[in-house]
Amino acid sequence: MADTQAGAERKRVLIAEDEALIRLDLAEMLVEEGYDVVGEAGDGETAVRLAEELKPDLVILDIKMPIMDGLAAAERIAGGRIAPVVILTAFSQRDLVERARAAGAMAYLVKPFQKSDLVPAIEIALSRYSEIAALESEVAGLTDRLETRKSVERAKGELMTKYAMTEPQAFKWIQRTAMDHRMTMREVADRILAEGQESGGAQQPS
Repeated sequence: MADTQAGAERKRVLIAEDEALIRLDLAEMLVEEGYDVVGEAGDGETAVRLAEELKPDLVILDIKMPIMDGLAAAERIAGGRIAPVVILTAFSQRDLVERARAAGAMAYLVKPFQKSDLVPAIEIALSRYSEIAALESEVAGLTDRLETRKSVERAKGELMTKYAMTEPQAFKWIQRTAMDHRMTMREVADRILAEGQESGGAQQPS
């Protein structure tokens, strides 16, 4: 993964975790995997300020932090479209995961986590964030945007189930098809879903 990151543009990551040892371990893991740690914070308020100043590619936030907790910080960072957010949570905080998603978190890591857990969570967050940005650029109205996201999510699921695509592959196929045929992603998604209902499966992607 480090070679991949080095060959491409290295992603810039901001870490917010009030426990210094965990923050240090996390920073080391990220560097080993080829990410640039551009800032570190021990509380949510500092994390929001650094995110606004540094404009990182990704922010990793612990839920339990002083001054401002990770959920509030995630809401500010994700709501301001500054960067995608990955939330760190303990097993006892699993009930907070839904609140984290509502706050705008794209993915989460359960502590204690391994290096093998870190990269998939980051890649999921980056992928989902880029999807949302693409959908928002296509659809202006909030209601239409939500309906478009629902249709695209369902169509992605159809493609993933039928053709063993990954989530990013499914989204890219929908996006590319929309561009090639001068359609909106909503139209492509609705067509996939309609064909799935009519024939018991989506049309084989080319």
